[in-house]
Amino acid sequence: MPDLPSLLGIAAVLSVGIFVQSAAGFAAGLLIVPMLLWLGYTIPEASMALLVATVPQNVMGVYSLRDSIRPKQLLWPGIGRIVFFPIGIGVLVMIENTFSIDRIRQLVGGAVLIATIAIILYRPHPKPSISVFWAWLAFPLSGFCQGLIGMGGPAMVFWVSAHDWSTRQIRGFLFSMYLISLGPALAILWWKFGERVLPAAFIAIFTLPALMLVTWLGLRFGNWLGRERLRRVTLGLLLLLGLIGLASPWLHS
Repeated sequence: MPDLPSLLGIAAVLSVGIFVQSAAGFAAGLLIVPMLLWLGYTIPEASMALLVATVPQNVMGVYSLRDSIRPKQLLWPGIGRIVFFPIGIGVLVMIENTFSIDRIRQLVGGAVLIATIAIILYRPHPKPSISVFWAWLAFPLSGFCQGLIGMGGPAMVFWVSAHDWSTRQIRGFLFSMYLISLGPALAILWWKFGERVLPAAFIAIFTLPALMLVTWLGLRFGNWLGRERLRRVTLGLLLLLGLIGLASPWLHS
C-alpha cells in the first residue's frame, strides 16, 4: 500500500498531465515524466504510471471522438509505434546502466526543451495529404521515444499538424494511436523491468477514479477554450520543465 505523500504526489502530477492531454490531445508524457523524475521515480516507473493513467483517458477520448476517427488511417502508424517501442526500451536500459539520475533528468529535460521548441517553430501549411515518407519517419520515431523516455507524442503531433484536419479529427487520431499501443507497451515494460515498475502502476491505479473525472473535465475544457490558447499555455509550462531538467546537475550540487 503506497504511503499518503507518495499517493498525493503522483496523483497531482498525473492529474495535471492527463487534464492537459485530454484538453489538447498531447503533452501528457512531456509533463508527467520529468515531474515524476523530480519526485524520485525512474523513467521505467514514470512510463508505467503514465501508461496506466492514460487507460481511461484514451478509452473515453476515442469514444467521445469516435465520429471523427477513420480506422484506415490507424493501421500502419500503430504498427510503426509498436515495433520501435522495444528498441527504445533497449537503449533506455543502456542509459540507466551508464548515467546518474541527474544526467538522466538532464537528458529528459533536453528532450522536453527540444520537442517544445520544435512545436513552437514548426508551422506547416496543412494539406489534405502528405508524403508517406513522413509517416514512416514519424511513427517509428514516436515508438522509439516512447520506449526511451516515455514521450512519444511530439513526432505524432508534427505529423497530424501537417494535415488540414479539424481539432476533433486531430485529437481523435492521437487518442487512437495511444490506445492502440497501450497494451503492448505495458506488457513490454512489465516483462523487461518486472516488479520494479509495479509500485508505480499500483499508485496510478489508485488514482484512476480521480483521473477519470479529470479526463472528462479536460475533454470539455479543450472544446471550450480552443486549440490555440490551450497550446500557448501548455508550451509555456513545457519550456519551464525543460529548463529545470537541463539545470538538474547544478540544482543538486
